[in-house]
Amino acid sequence: MALVLTSVAVITGGILAALNQLTKDPIAYQKEKALADGIKTVMACNDLVVAKSDVVKQTDAKGKELVYTIYQTQDKQGKDLGAAVESSTMGFGGNLKILVGFDPEGKILGYTLLEHAETPGLGAKADKWFQEGGKGNIIGKNPKEELVVSKDGGQVDAITASTITSRAFLLAVNNAYKAYKNTPIDGATGASKQIDN
Repeated sequence: MALVLTSVAVITGGILAALNQLTKDPIAYQKEKALADGIKTVMACNDLVVAKSDVVKQTDAKGKELVYTIYQTQDKQGKDLGAAVESSTMGFGGNLKILVGFDPEGKILGYTLLEHAETPGLGAKADKWFQEGGKGNIIGKNPKEELVVSKDGGQVDAITASTITSRAFLLAVNNAYKAYKNTPIDGATGASKQIDN
């Protein structure tokens, strides 16, 4: 009996490993395509190129290291369109990862949720709630003055029955803005430096 179970486990493990190898490249391609489509969506422009990308590390007030990826975008003529910034924070159900597009002045052009574990029907509404036409519309706003939910004295309506997710989402947007606007660039290499908040 033990020999049969061991054989089945070894064969099944081999099949899973082979399937993992076969699907690794298509999965990576789909992730790259989703990111490229996401950048076009949040920048509200289909005709753009990513001029460069930087990974920026910052330390928050609690000493936790935060990592952002900033995709500087240009049109075909080389004109700066702003940047799309990946930002994440902890939501109600787990990690909440977003991609936010900013114009050169810092106004929000758009956003998309890349990953979340929020409650379906409640926190998961963040994908539309803060869009143009949504109750908590942030499109066109500049987070120079932090975006805060109205329950905390701010100007953005929180998702009904999902204030924790709303706070987490706005924190991710505010942090993305700070990473975009406050990242010093090394003039010699063009690389981002680590900064502390």
